Amino acid sequence: MISNLIAKILNIAEKQVSATLKLLAEGATVPFIARYRKEMTGSLDEVQIQQIQEQNDKFCELQKRKETILSTIEEQGKLTDELRKKIEDCWESSALEDLYLPYKPKKRTRAEVARQKGLEPLAKRLMMQIDTDNPDIIANRYVKDGVADTDEALKGAQDIIAEWVAESEGARNRLRNTFRRTATISSKVVKGKESEAEKYSDYFNFSEPLRRCSSHRLLAMRRGEAEGMLRVDISPEDDDDSLERIEQLFVKGRSATANLVSDAVADGYKRLLKPSIQTEFSSSSKESADEEAIRVFAENLRQLLLAAPLGQKRVLALDPGFRTGCKVVCLDAQGELKHHDVIFPHAPHSKTAEAAATIENLVKKFDIEAISIGNGTASRETEQFVRGLKFAKPVQVFTVSEDGASVYSASAVAREEFPKEDVTVRGAVSIGRRLIDPLAELVKIDPKAIGVGQYQHDVDQTKLKKSLDNTVVSCVNQVGVNVNTASKHLLTYISGLGPQLAQNIVNYRTENGPFTSRAQLKKVPRLGDKAFEQCAGFLRIPEAKNPLDNSAVHPESYAIVQQMAKDLNATVPELISNKELRQKVDLKKYVTATVGLPTLQDIIAELEKPGRDPREQLTEFRFDEGVHTVDDLREGMVLPGIVTNITNFGAFVDIGVHQDGLVHISQMADHYISNPTDVVSLHQHVEVKVIEIDHKRNRIALSLRK
Repeated sequence: MISNLIAKILNIAEKQVSATLKLLAEGATVPFIARYRKEMTGSLDEVQIQQIQEQNDKFCELQKRKETILSTIEEQGKLTDELRKKIEDCWESSALEDLYLPYKPKKRTRAEVARQKGLEPLAKRLMMQIDTDNPDIIANRYVKDGVADTDEALKGAQDIIAEWVAESEGARNRLRNTFRRTATISSKVVKGKESEAEKYSDYFNFSEPLRRCSSHRLLAMRRGEAEGMLRVDISPEDDDDSLERIEQLFVKGRSATANLVSDAVADGYKRLLKPSIQTEFSSSSKESADEEAIRVFAENLRQLLLAAPLGQKRVLALDPGFRTGCKVVCLDAQGELKHHDVIFPHAPHSKTAEAAATIENLVKKFDIEAISIGNGTASRETEQFVRGLKFAKPVQVFTVSEDGASVYSASAVAREEFPKEDVTVRGAVSIGRRLIDPLAELVKIDPKAIGVGQYQHDVDQTKLKKSLDNTVVSCVNQVGVNVNTASKHLLTYISGLGPQLAQNIVNYRTENGPFTSRAQLKKVPRLGDKAFEQCAGFLRIPEAKNPLDNSAVHPESYAIVQQMAKDLNATVPELISNKELRQKVDLKKYVTATVGLPTLQDIIAELEKPGRDPREQLTEFRFDEGVHTVDDLREGMVLPGIVTNITNFGAFVDIGVHQDGLVHISQMADHYISNPTDVVSLHQHVEVKVIEIDHKRNRIALSLRK
């Protein structure tokens, strides 16, 4: 049943969904299924598999909720066969809660007080609207047991009717449909907060159809509301019309009794029904905005993690500063710390000559191949200083993002790696390692601290963490890791491992030396057959005797490759190195009941470039030498920049003035685009035009349009 529902929602064949759910239930990971079980899933990609997993989790939670609801109603003795079937057949959360609402245990509501006074029969009689002209005569029968007079009896009955209206499935669906079509979200500044709420000035008197309100605007309003700066409201376009449509469900004709019912319906609408649907739409719109913000954050994180690595080069890293100086570290090609120092090339110390001599000597002593400079305070000044130095050989200079470096330097991970060094040294090491291999370094930091999202502190934190963790797992497994050099933090994200097995691999490596084959992984304590199946294809051993151990070919397919080579009277290394031999392979010969063309095509593709890093090559970048501060900017200037963050309303670009500029989505192309990622990617080198400089709000507007 659930697989059929998921198939319809995602527009994927049910057999693909069922196969995927079966693999997930057996403990297979998303990266493993996407890469090595294409025949079973019909070549679903990671995104589709992740969506199936998420939908399945939702339906499983809904099933648990249904069981709780059925149990609660049954305990009340009110569970009919018809109601049970309705609940069991319901797979939509709001509809399920509507069914449950009349039976949900209530607090001491006005309606409940009236029921305790015995007024429910009167409410039922009024709702029937039979005694049209003399409701007082009917009500007089209920003036007893705490009911003082007919007026109190009628008001109590109206309270019960108001609650019935609010709990009516028909009324709720009718108003829900009205909200879907016409709901407007509006915000106003809280009186007296105008000055304090200046950053929310765009929302002081804002109104927009809810269905058109973008994620960033909704989250901005909600943040302003949470801070007590704004009042936010979601209401239908025409409140009177909405009430009239609800009254049509309950009021029959015109009479004294009908008027009483009409008043009760209006009370139920304003006091109970409308606030309930408002809350529902406030929650669902926030959930949609969260999902969009999380999607943007996850995509930015993916691009950041898959940023081009410099590779195993000897690096000198600088964490720039003015008063406290620039922390300097020297790293070997594996990122190990060899030396650290502090230089003071800038004011107020201005020990420029001494700093120059130090850097030049360190570059020579440690045979430095590249210099990595953090992009924080004093970054431009430090870059200019470094580029003015003279080295005996060419040394590349790069600026890297410092986001999250301070979080790493104070973390338990950093203390474990460098127990004898202070936070400044650890931060500089992180800046250097990010150049060598951004993925290997950034996995040590909470993704939220990396600074590539929008409103990340306002969205659902559980969903955000799950999405970002999935993104990290996806990226690590897409690249693969060298099992002999990877840290336990990087190994943790490999399919089938986790913290304990990652630590066990590192311990085994320390005690027994480098791994020489993938098969040797089976000797690692607690790494059983299932874990080996899941992780082996993503772990690389560059020095292995079998070249397939340094490829994405899974050990379960080694026999296929060996047979291919044998059929061509060649060895596996010859098959890898000889393109003509590979072109002679007839893949159809190797198709079996469990191995199909998708897997065979992946194998051939991998043999062409075994162990290839899928990330792009790193290139140097330079800011405009004549621009250092906002005061140097002029409208119309065309400047080089680096994309630092992407949102759904545009992209932020660093142009070297200590304040990122915004390229609004309308300024990203000469034609309409709906997604900034269609035009730019994180850390992309771009040329932008300055179109506006707002000194008061310290904002820079940029354009990519020709």
